[in-house]
Amino acid sequence: MIDETRHTHRVTATDDALALIAEIRRDHPDILIHQSGGCCDGSSPMCYPAGEFRIGESDVLLGWIGPVPVYIGGRQYAAWKHTQLILDAVPGRGGMFSLDNGRERRFLVRSRLLSQA
Repeated sequence: MIDETRHTHRVTATDDALALIAEIRRDHPDILIHQSGGCCDGSSPMCYPAGEFRIGESDVLLGWIGPVPVYIGGRQYAAWKHTQLILDAVPGRGGMFSLDNGRERRFLVRSRLLSQA
């Protein structure tokens, strides 16, 4: 696993995403978020119990949303390394294996370019 947390705010969350994280953590206190690379549920951010998802050698730790680590696959990071990921929550069903599934809200990732300052 590669740690990119030393760089400026690579990941942040909206108030709606923070509320959904808090709801999920009431049922599953120790979770992580992984930005999916396009398999099965497209490119959705997926939320898993921390002990049930295996972080790969090429996965990149983007940062933390409170106590929740946020990862992205290495290839996807290479394409998005100049952006800040903004975790949001919108109406809909979550990914098939994601803890947001069945809550009638799902995570969605937005992005913006990081400043070069």
